[in-house]
Amino acid sequence: MTDSLKANTADEQMPKTPDAAEAVTNVQEESTVGSPELNSDAEVVAEAAEPKAESRNVHNMTKEELVGALRTIVDNNNVNAHKEVTAIKQAIFALRQREVAEQLNAYIDEGNDPTTFVSTPDPLEEEAKELQNKFREMRTAYLEAEEQRKNANLERKKSIVREILALTEDIDNINLNFQKFQELQQAFKEAGDVPAPAESEVWKSYQAVVEQFYDCLNVNKELRALDFKKNLEAKQNLIAEAKSLADLEDVIEAGRRLQQLHIEWRETGPVAKELRDEIWEQFREASSVVNKRHQEHFEQRKANEQINEEGKTALCVEIEAIDTNALTTYAMWDEAQEKIKDMQSRWKTFGPASRKVNNALYQRFRESCDAFFNARKEFTRARHELAAANLARKEELCQKVEALLENPNAGGVIDTVIKLQAEWKTIGNAGKKVNDEIWNRFITACNTIFDAHKKVTNERRNAENANLEAKRNIIAQLREIPIDIERREGLQQVKALQNQWQEIGHVPFKQKDKIFAEYREVCDRLYDAFNASRSQERRRNFEDQIKNLKGDENRIERERDKMLKAIEQRRQELKTYENNLGFFNVKSSAGNSMVKEMEKKMNRLKQEIEEIKEKIKLLTEA
Repeated sequence: MTDSLKANTADEQMPKTPDAAEAVTNVQEESTVGSPELNSDAEVVAEAAEPKAESRNVHNMTKEELVGALRTIVDNNNVNAHKEVTAIKQAIFALRQREVAEQLNAYIDEGNDPTTFVSTPDPLEEEAKELQNKFREMRTAYLEAEEQRKNANLERKKSIVREILALTEDIDNINLNFQKFQELQQAFKEAGDVPAPAESEVWKSYQAVVEQFYDCLNVNKELRALDFKKNLEAKQNLIAEAKSLADLEDVIEAGRRLQQLHIEWRETGPVAKELRDEIWEQFREASSVVNKRHQEHFEQRKANEQINEEGKTALCVEIEAIDTNALTTYAMWDEAQEKIKDMQSRWKTFGPASRKVNNALYQRFRESCDAFFNARKEFTRARHELAAANLARKEELCQKVEALLENPNAGGVIDTVIKLQAEWKTIGNAGKKVNDEIWNRFITACNTIFDAHKKVTNERRNAENANLEAKRNIIAQLREIPIDIERREGLQQVKALQNQWQEIGHVPFKQKDKIFAEYREVCDRLYDAFNASRSQERRRNFEDQIKNLKGDENRIERERDKMLKAIEQRRQELKTYENNLGFFNVKSSAGNSMVKEMEKKMNRLKQEIEEIKEKIKLLTEA
């Protein structure tokens, strides 16, 4: 082939013949037909690109077997077993949780306080964590190396594309560069995979420069036919292998192998133009069968994952809706705990959700469960502390009440007991074992004091009733005094009865205000009558004085001025009392007594003012 090219260097430096143009057209058409299907397949089988780890039923393995399997993966540097490592990790965690739960139940069954429980350390768990960390480091290093390798392959392929472009631009020596061109094609195929985002772009760049090279190449029919025949055989083999994948039971493996066949297809050169559409249609149909099975498999899995995701999300929402702050009794906590256990059982009925949310949902659900049980543990601890504090406060109240038993009839004892009872009501439960006992102690002491007080109260009540009858008798005597009696004699009788009233002791509290009001009313009536009589007497005396002043206008005028000054003086005193009246607290007994005294003085001043006005009127008339 090389000799043929050299022999035709002078005549075939540019593609001028119809055969060369046809060859170039064939290459362009096959490239155009193949690209869309390849891009579609790359998207469908992207998930299958990673090597599948060995399948294990980790849920049927013991913890020792699980740790051993993890140790084997790390020792063999099996960096592609990350899915299996995740499954082993979850299985070990589940086994460990059951062990801790069993230890806790046994600890409680022995009569211990669950809040003081500490699980026994597990050496296998610690070894598993170390192995997981080692695997994570291995996996990270592997992925970084893979990324570097793919980037290096990408740079190598870009360099090859640039070299082919340089050969294409050397129009004068295009035929001489054909062997170099083929070597570059082979080098591009052997360069390896590149980062997925750049794969399509670098392939398009490569395909473009290859097509450009063929556009500039004047290759003879014999060489082209031989190349077409070889490419046809290779593509027919790829079609046969693609058809065989339809019977492969493992859909994921079939998709992975189909992806590799498409890579080989696009790396294989063109075939004759008349066979190009036919051969591609056969390969496309065989690929469609595999792709359809692959797509149906993932759609079904996606639908199941969506159902599982919705179910698990609903459980997360349900458990998060439990407000632990509203759980204030042990019964409420027990009821909520049964709901949590039911949710955990329902969680196990769901399969995995999509990869992007499955771990997050599990972590979310687990954190909610942990938060609930931690809150219950804190509630139990706080209840024990509160009960102990309540017991201490109640014992202190018992001691205070029992100290009053030494002198139960002392002043203020009953008020003190009532206050202690009110304080007792503000204290919460002291614990089931001692709450009734401490209450019986407290109420027994209180009842003893009340019984002693009741005995004394009955004796005092009898004396108060006798005092009440005595005061009613005095009121009756006051009412028998005639209002027209001579004033001096009447005042002596009233004063004598008032002295007797003061010597009588207390009356029942409920009757105190009523009996005093009756007493005050009859006294005020008598004093008002006596005062009216005296006022009339003073008026008659003043009228006699005025008769003696008739004819002496100067003395009448001086007496009138004297009366005017007197009335002004009393008005000022009345105003002062009215102003001072607003400063007294009438709610207290002392304040109420002073107010009444001031009101009496004010009434007396008003009465004197009226009398003086009458005197001024008499003087004016004189």
